[in-house]
Amino acid sequence: MSEGTVLKRLGAGLMFLGIGLGAFGAHGLEKILTENGRLDTWQTAVFYHLIHALAIWVMGYLAADRRNVGFCFVAGIVVFSGSLYLLSVTNIRWLGAITPIGGLLFLAGWGILVFRPNKKRGGHGE
Repeated sequence: MSEGTVLKRLGAGLMFLGIGLGAFGAHGLEKILTENGRLDTWQTAVFYHLIHALAIWVMGYLAADRRNVGFCFVAGIVVFSGSLYLLSVTNIRWLGAITPIGGLLFLAGWGILVFRPNKKRGGHGE
């Protein structure tokens, strides 16, 4: 399976999961999120999750080697959105200290795209 196909499938799967979690938060978890005062936190997690899942999917259509970017975005979704999802339903506040690590992973992925936009496997970028 080509790298592009993997990224397209991974991005699509993460989009599916993000949409499902958004709907579940709005309907299935509304009571607990409201009681915890974390509905906005859940929505932030879903927002960043969806943006980066879409970015992963789009990268599947690019010809350049994007494994490092994809890794940063997937890890960012797990750490950033994952810590906010857990914080939202458990109200364990120390989980918020982990969230910025996920943000740094998102920034690292975007930074790679800024500074090495045309890196090709076995070749040199611009």
